[in-house]
Amino acid sequence: MSDDSQRPIIVKKIKKGGGGHHGGAWKIAYADFVTAMMAFFLLMWLLGSTSKGDLKGIADYFKSPLKVALAGGSGSGDADSIVKGGGQDLSRSSGQVKRGESSAKRSFNKEQDRKREMKMLQDLRQRAEKLLESKPALAQFKNQMLIDMTAEGLRIQIVDEKNRPMFDSGAAELKPYTREILREIASLLNEVPNRISLAGHTDATPFSSGERGYSNWELSADRANACRRVLLEGGIADEKIIRVVGLASATPFDTENLHNPINRRISITVLNHETEQNIMREGGKAIDAQTLIGDHAAAAEPAAEAPPGKNHAGK
Repeated sequence: MSDDSQRPIIVKKIKKGGGGHHGGAWKIAYADFVTAMMAFFLLMWLLGSTSKGDLKGIADYFKSPLKVALAGGSGSGDADSIVKGGGQDLSRSSGQVKRGESSAKRSFNKEQDRKREMKMLQDLRQRAEKLLESKPALAQFKNQMLIDMTAEGLRIQIVDEKNRPMFDSGAAELKPYTREILREIASLLNEVPNRISLAGHTDATPFSSGERGYSNWELSADRANACRRVLLEGGIADEKIIRVVGLASATPFDTENLHNPINRRISITVLNHETEQNIMREGGKAIDAQTLIGDHAAAAEPAAEAPPGKNHAGK
């Protein structure tokens, strides 16, 4: 037997494996990275589009999930559900489902409120006109009472007559019959919740001291305040009156004859809600001029002033 037949047979197996970038392991790592980045950006988007209140609710949930789940309420799911879920309550009018519908509904409600308020002021005007006819004490002054609707609301004006002025000449002391008229008006104005504006007016006859001393500006303001005090005596609450101004002869009733006694008057305006809000915002923050221009363009045109003698009996 030869030596070759006694030698052991050695079989070498060579394992071929892909190393480094030639394998497929990097694809799995890259897929995990892309998934993590997508989740991260999705989280950032959700945080950016969620209100502070909802974020606080989410934070409270992760701090004590059992407490929030048991408490329920807005933001914790349907209040009628036995098991409280997460997310906003879709049955409410303000949510991700009904947001556009809610905006249209608010606009509709605002228009409806404006119509109801206009009807209420029209009814008040009719009651005021009937009061002038039915009360003997007021019937004799109906020529001095002007009632009309303006852009600000229902306006009641008490004007001077040549032989029957409301005040003593150049003074802010009310005549007894003027006090009686104002007390009757006070009881009428208490029938509506709207607030009131008072304005005093004079004719163009200047004081001998000129505009630098006591002038028609001070006189008109003093007369408006005198009327305010009498209205308070008639039962109107102090907070119901939100504006008292003196306009002197700046806005005459008779623009052709600035010395006409009818220009000496007191205007009492039962304000509509929109005008009341504008007055209340006068002391608030400034607004953009373009916004103001847009609001004025959308507003209705002011009602034309009635010519002298209209709504007068026998004039």
